[in-house]
Amino acid sequence: MPSLNRVEIIGRIGKHPEIRYGNDGLLKIANFSVATSETWRDKKDGSKKENTEWHKVVAYNNLANLIESYLSKGSLVYISGKIKTRKFLDKQEIERYITEIIADSLIMLDSKESQKDHASNKSEDIKNTDDDIPF
Repeated sequence: MPSLNRVEIIGRIGKHPEIRYGNDGLLKIANFSVATSETWRDKKDGSKKENTEWHKVVAYNNLANLIESYLSKGSLVYISGKIKTRKFLDKQEIERYITEIIADSLIMLDSKESQKDHASNKSEDIKNTDDDIPF
């Protein structure tokens, strides 16, 4: 039976993309998080409700170059790719799992003016709170 592993999201980048290289020094890797939100009205009291989901995204080589050059915290993007779960050991040598979107396509949805604003904020210091994730 055929199967399909495909995901498409539109959301905002939560912090500046982290750029690193593979062990061979040739593979360029971009890691970042994208927030997607949904809103609705509560049936009981009519109040507006919102739920935000965070997605970890990984991109390689040419796509990582684009991300490094043009995207920053707050950028609005369309991402498509596949979902992958991998296993790793944290600092205490405990097995952990992480699910990521492996991006194969990206479209920048911000206006050119907004992109300039995000690019000028690239030097902003963002604290990484994912201490047990090895990237």
